[in-house]
Amino acid sequence: MKLVFYYPKDKTLKKYIQGYYFMSEDKKADSFRYYTFPNNYTILSVGQNTKVEFEGNKIIVSPTLEKNVIADLVCSYSKPIEVIYEQPVNEITIYFKPLGILHFLNNLEIFKQQVIESFDPFTDFKSEMESVFDEQKRNSQIEQLENYWLSKFKKRNFYLIEEIVSDIEENMKVQEIAEKYNLTRQYVNKLFLKFTGKPASEYRRIHRFRNAVSKHKKSKNLTLLSYDSFFFDQSHFIKDFKKLTDINPISFFKAIDTENENIWLIF
Repeated sequence: MKLVFYYPKDKTLKKYIQGYYFMSEDKKADSFRYYTFPNNYTILSVGQNTKVEFEGNKIIVSPTLEKNVIADLVCSYSKPIEVIYEQPVNEITIYFKPLGILHFLNNLEIFKQQVIESFDPFTDFKSEMESVFDEQKRNSQIEQLENYWLSKFKKRNFYLIEEIVSDIEENMKVQEIAEKYNLTRQYVNKLFLKFTGKPASEYRRIHRFRNAVSKHKKSKNLTLLSYDSFFFDQSHFIKDFKKLTDINPISFFKAIDTENENIWLIF
């Protein structure tokens, strides 16, 4: 299934949301499934008249006769997730950048769970999402969706963890970061768990993996790609790649279109 990935139009939302896509109900379409691979985004999926089941690293989505709006929030995952649709449904999926969703929620403890089922963050959340689904024109849907999240925006001071996340993304080691801010390694990891849902080492591994995926088209070979993505050597690159995808890099890049914003392996 081909889905259009939209980037936020509003300049404030652009700082905190990577983008979003819409799926439309199609009772005549066949079932489909795909594998999605680890990233450092927080992913919110909202469905209309759907049922969602979680079975380990598998998510099964199916239509239901029950009128509803349901949402789930995937905060962290380090292995591929298989997503199965019995048929396309009405769905909106939003990718929040690291720390991004915390500028919209009142609850800052969401990362205590890897997945939050039946996510319902605001008293008007379901009714407003229902209104977005019921709008027939895509531009109007986008306008409603962005206006709603802007209405929930609260600029918070996350200066320290923002700096630490930036340092990790520049491939600084945890010990170096701890020394830079006069903190202990344990406290640095405690901050990462609280604000990203994963240890610093896992965040770095996923960031390097995603960095490699984005640079793949311009890289001449895996050795250069390994060094360009901050890996110590190619064997280290392959080892981490397999941890996150369950397949080796050569097979991965043959099967995946890395030009897409959504890095999915579709069946």
